[in-house]
Amino acid sequence: MSKQIILNVRSLGDIIEIQGLKIQLPKKPKKKDILFSDKKKAEQRWVREEMPKNLNRDTAVDYYDYIEREFIRRREGLWFMNNGEATYITGSHYMFIQWSNIDVGYPDYRDANRKFFLFWEACKIDPNSMGMCFLKNRRSGFSYMASAEMVNLATQTYESNFGLLSKTGSDAKTMFTDKVVRIYRRYPFFFQPIQDGSSNPRVELAFREPAKKITKKSKYIQKSDALNTVIDWRNTADNSYDGMKLKLLVHDEAGKWTGSTSIAKNWSVTQTCLLLGRKIVGKCMMGSTANKLEDGGLEYKNLYYDSDVTDKDLNRRTKSGLYSLFIPAEENLEGFIDEYGFSVTETPKKPVMGMDGVNIDVGSRDYIKNRRDGLKNNTNELSEFKRQFPFTSEEAFRNDSLSSVFDVERIYQQMDYNEVTENLTTKGDFIWKNGVQDSEVIWIPNNKGKWEICWVPDEDKRNLINVKYTKKTPGNSLNLVAGCDPYDHDTTTDGRRSNAACHVYHKFTMDENAPSQQFVCEYIYRPPKADIFYEDMIKQCVFYGCPILIENNKIGIIKYFERRGYYEYLMDRPESTHTDFSKKQQTKGIPGSGVAVINAQAEAVATYIYDHVGIKPDTGEIGKCYFNRLLDDWSRFDIGNRTKFDATISSSLALLASQKFVKIKEELPKFVKFVKTYNNMGNLSKKIR
Repeated sequence: MSKQIILNVRSLGDIIEIQGLKIQLPKKPKKKDILFSDKKKAEQRWVREEMPKNLNRDTAVDYYDYIEREFIRRREGLWFMNNGEATYITGSHYMFIQWSNIDVGYPDYRDANRKFFLFWEACKIDPNSMGMCFLKNRRSGFSYMASAEMVNLATQTYESNFGLLSKTGSDAKTMFTDKVVRIYRRYPFFFQPIQDGSSNPRVELAFREPAKKITKKSKYIQKSDALNTVIDWRNTADNSYDGMKLKLLVHDEAGKWTGSTSIAKNWSVTQTCLLLGRKIVGKCMMGSTANKLEDGGLEYKNLYYDSDVTDKDLNRRTKSGLYSLFIPAEENLEGFIDEYGFSVTETPKKPVMGMDGVNIDVGSRDYIKNRRDGLKNNTNELSEFKRQFPFTSEEAFRNDSLSSVFDVERIYQQMDYNEVTENLTTKGDFIWKNGVQDSEVIWIPNNKGKWEICWVPDEDKRNLINVKYTKKTPGNSLNLVAGCDPYDHDTTTDGRRSNAACHVYHKFTMDENAPSQQFVCEYIYRPPKADIFYEDMIKQCVFYGCPILIENNKIGIIKYFERRGYYEYLMDRPESTHTDFSKKQQTKGIPGSGVAVINAQAEAVATYIYDHVGIKPDTGEIGKCYFNRLLDDWSRFDIGNRTKFDATISSSLALLASQKFVKIKEELPKFVKFVKTYNNMGNLSKKIR
């Protein structure tokens, strides 16, 4: 069981939990020591305190107590009363809302930002955390919060480097000049170390000169040791900051690295900048909205889920070293923050005054739901809106609907249903009974099994084999088919260990005890040897009694089936995919290329999704496609780069295999006689019709 992170070892208060991370707050002080406790409840809210008008460098010694108080708040945070509730904010959060002047002036207090800074403080203190991976919403203020923290830490840290990266070098430079430098230049003088170089730096902000220190005893300002600390930015590259030691790395828009750059590769390099051996000596503040999956979003998605604080290794670290945080859209939606900084998520009984002076009469969650309801007839726009304003991290990482050839909103509707409904599928293995090949295949449930199924035939329909002219043929071929995207080689040359994929599909049936037009079995796995995979396919086909359509550009599986006596289980190319030049094809299966084949596969999946996946608009019923790995593969499918989508290929082959091809009979043209003929037998001549 994970222990809580203690924010102040000298003062132990309540324990809270944020996304699996337990945090122990400082102990609540006496009421008289809590800011704004002398005000009436309705008047208790965060109000920034202006610096005394007469305080400047010349009069600093006269304001020693005030300045010392600000340093304590910076270091320890503070408690303030907020509408009757004693509220703790960290020193970093205090520096953000009290002393960080941004584009709109000084930031408002928001409870969602309090959650962010509490989580960040715990990441800084935890010796097993390299920092945070923040999945943010639109206009969440991350860039400013990260810039403020960079200035806050750099101006009080000796002999350190602070680095800044963004989705492009230009973006990093803009964040540095417009946010970092701006905040520093507007800091109160007593927090500012002496700066090297230009008063408006474009590349680095360096504090190499001795700083000034105010002492109460001597009543004058004296020089202290130079910080020797630098803040800079770098161009976006896989090896940015390689070889440097960093105290803090700010990774802005990490989910939008595109082109030849890779956030995954960069993090593998930059995380070493935060390590000294196994000891973590620096932290990373990483944050981003999720870009389209094919444009950097997928790598950030993997990084985010690899940062799950509840999933640590024996070294007590996550896979990435970071801790992931997501704050839903309804908790920080502009226009729905009340005068005390709280998000109005549920519709209030009476209008609530917003911090912008406008009454709030609808909750942010209901507002977002209403927007979604208004888009329900346009699934593409609805899917994109959900990605922009997500309730969950899964919605945030949804693929861009406009870049998909399939209806992704229907796919995500189905995935949402599958995730909250129990016992839709079962994992397990197909094995030969008693280990005897060609005997009987049995199903063994196993949470770590290779297969995932949602249906098996009745006992008398399993292992049905017909023998025709001494050749084995599948006994359930009228009802069941399989599609398979195989592999031939035990290792790959491109470094991408592509899985083998196979799906079993039940055709249309009137039998109420059997699924109709439904995928019933999924295999997405890569055994260490290709022959193991081939044998797996035989066991599956024997158990279900189904033929299998394979991509025949990999002939290893064809030879294996033939050698094992199951050649007749392999299907020929479906008639519907033939061209005038392919009808003489002798090899079993279907080619993995060609316009006719690719279009047929995409059309088969698109049609199936429209008819059988997601919520049916006319009835409200949900589809019966229960395999989320398949659904996820469909949602990301790129018809221009099909090789990455094994599950889409195998499922499309199963659908093609299920199609019954009806050859249209050519009607012969009626013969029209142009010369009239007559029968001259008898007394009268008669026209022959």
